[in-house]
Amino acid sequence: MQRFLFPRWINPFLAVLGLAAIGGAGYAAVMGGLITDPETLNVGYKPEQPVPFSHALHAGQLKMDCRYCHNTVFDAAHAAVPPTATCINCHSPANADGQTALAAVRTDSPKLLPIHESWLTGKSVAWKRVHNLPEYVYFNHAAHVNSGVSCKTCHGRIDQMEVVYQHEQLSMAWCIDCHRNFKKELRPQEFVTKLDWQPPADWDDEAIEAHVQEFNINPQVHCAVCHR
Repeated sequence: MQRFLFPRWINPFLAVLGLAAIGGAGYAAVMGGLITDPETLNVGYKPEQPVPFSHALHAGQLKMDCRYCHNTVFDAAHAAVPPTATCINCHSPANADGQTALAAVRTDSPKLLPIHESWLTGKSVAWKRVHNLPEYVYFNHAAHVNSGVSCKTCHGRIDQMEVVYQHEQLSMAWCIDCHRNFKKELRPQEFVTKLDWQPPADWDDEAIEAHVQEFNINPQVHCAVCHR
């Protein structure tokens, strides 16, 4: 009986196959364990913007309400990025006589040049998104803020950030945990954009439960809620 012999090319093929298996395992470990770990994915992400807009100055020092710039947050799924016209309300370029629309507001800073160019050319400022969920994730700002969930819950103390960065994980596990323990994130609707709000003594379990009943709040954790 003739003995079967493997072809000679089997030996190098096994070596290549072994290297591929090791490389694939390493790739899976990095992609599944490190890069996609909520702690390392986007927390702290702080892109450089075309205009160094300071939320610490505008929302913090000047006490501007979030809704002045993000005016759709209570009505739409997305929080609108402010158009140049919103900036120009306070930072108009100088007129021919050198006077500005609002003399009390500094408008001659070179940092404002992209805003003025945008106003004159009609081209929007290329703001860079900081909080960027995957396209397959549906998040509705209006549903959350109208229920009494503050901007602070997801975005942190924006009013203290000189440069905005991603403060929370915004991972699926993070969202589900909030949906399961949502009552601690609730506040009266009128204080949703007051980022330094502290619950008074009368904002107790009974008041929170009344709030839940009034606004019919019942967060779901079913897949179809966010993955549509």
